[in-house]
Amino acid sequence: MAFDIAIVGAGIAGASLAAAVAPHARVLLLEAEDAAGYHATGRSAAFWSETYGGPDIQPLTAASEGPLRQGGFLEPLGSLHIGRAEDEARVEAFLAAFGGSGVALERVDPAGLVPGLRPEWTLGVREPSCAYIDVGGLHAAALATAKRDGAELVTRASLSAAERRDGRWLLDTPAGRFEADILVDAAGAWADPIAVRCGAKPLGIQPYRRTLVQMRTDPAAPAGMPHVADISGNFYFKPEAAGKLWLSPHDETATDPCDAAPEELDVAIAIDRFEHVVDWRVAAVERRWAGLRTFAPDRLPIYGFDPEVPGFFWCAGQGGFGIQTAPAASMVAAAVLLGRSPDPAVASIDPARYAPTRFATG
Repeated sequence: MAFDIAIVGAGIAGASLAAAVAPHARVLLLEAEDAAGYHATGRSAAFWSETYGGPDIQPLTAASEGPLRQGGFLEPLGSLHIGRAEDEARVEAFLAAFGGSGVALERVDPAGLVPGLRPEWTLGVREPSCAYIDVGGLHAAALATAKRDGAELVTRASLSAAERRDGRWLLDTPAGRFEADILVDAAGAWADPIAVRCGAKPLGIQPYRRTLVQMRTDPAAPAGMPHVADISGNFYFKPEAAGKLWLSPHDETATDPCDAAPEELDVAIAIDRFEHVVDWRVAAVERRWAGLRTFAPDRLPIYGFDPEVPGFFWCAGQGGFGIQTAPAASMVAAAVLLGRSPDPAVASIDPARYAPTRFATG
């Protein structure tokens, strides 16, 4: 039961990193739940947007587009960022933030793109590259690739204890004891507790609850309608198959790591905000759920070896952009982890900007 690399967490972060490093090392994936991807990965809003996460995340998102399209994981959607007259400064700042980045953005009249849009929503920025993303397919493909190259996935294997002895990690789980030279913390919302269990200092990684609602509306969302997002960050909604609509109040409620569940108040807030955007009637709320989006204090992901604990590697803090950046993020992290030259697709991305050493003090 000895491995070169043990990865704690088999969501999209751990699975995609395992797929990237398995050809070069013997890899173990430890998953606390009955199945991989139960928490954040399995509850994603499932869209790919180059502007999501901001300009510091955009290089990872852009570098991920090629692999995602080649794998057949993206389908056309488009996005429309809308605002009212008082949001003009936000619109200008949004356009300026991505100036020179290569992201295609254009100012438009939103009324022509969203039927029933209330008249006060006069500002619009179109982001045509936004796409649906097949989250389940992407995650399954990463796990399959890792397995094909020899990685082993063990479920119901939460990390109960970890000890560094003679240059190796001794890992205790309900599924047995394992050994590894390197331990990767890809535990999402549980990243800081896992780090503490391994003797590393927590980095202030905070989970936040995000609510999603699936609805039927009258009229139904028309075919070809884009993803619609408030430029002020108070909601987004997007059409789904069979006339469904997914809606979020874009909430961020700090919480402990947990099996997140939606609050009725957040669902009510989402519907209220939606009804102030369009004149559609909410015919039925068919489903509601919540997931956790986990951020480092500066809202950038963390990829790299801990500066104080030998053999402990961070792959955490991927917020709500972990899925859309997974291909590039795994290439960046794998290069640092293995001490190899980066894949040409991410050669222009400086991994130092994501290193845990940025949180060092003194």
